[in-house]
Amino acid sequence: QVQLTESGGGLVQTGGSLRLSCAATPRSFNGYNMGWFRQAPGKEREFVAYIMWTGVGSLYADSVKGRFTISRDTAKNTVSLQMNSLEPSDTAVYFCAATTTNHAVTDDQYEYWGQGTQVTVFS
Repeated sequence: QVQLTESGGGLVQTGGSLRLSCAATPRSFNGYNMGWFRQAPGKEREFVAYIMWTGVGSLYADSVKGRFTISRDTAKNTVSLQMNSLEPSDTAVYFCAATTTNHAVTDDQYEYWGQGTQVTVFS
């Protein structure tokens, strides 16, 4: 069983940056591909970014390409999402998730989920 915990959310002005982190306990998520999703109020949860278990190979939603970067640190057992040039439309609860499925971009492909962290971007 993999338990995921997100951190790093908060309140930021348009154009600002935040870095989200996801930690796995009680054991490493080596071998799991990782993803970030988000859910805005009144909307369905949507894919944001994905990274392979090797750390090489990533996918992004069109809405975040060029602004967000997903990375993983196997030594620290964490996955991060660097978010730059934030816009009010990025406001949502952000979730990290783990999967054994390659190139997973839909939430039904993921097996483990964190509780989420709130990101609010104000203009």
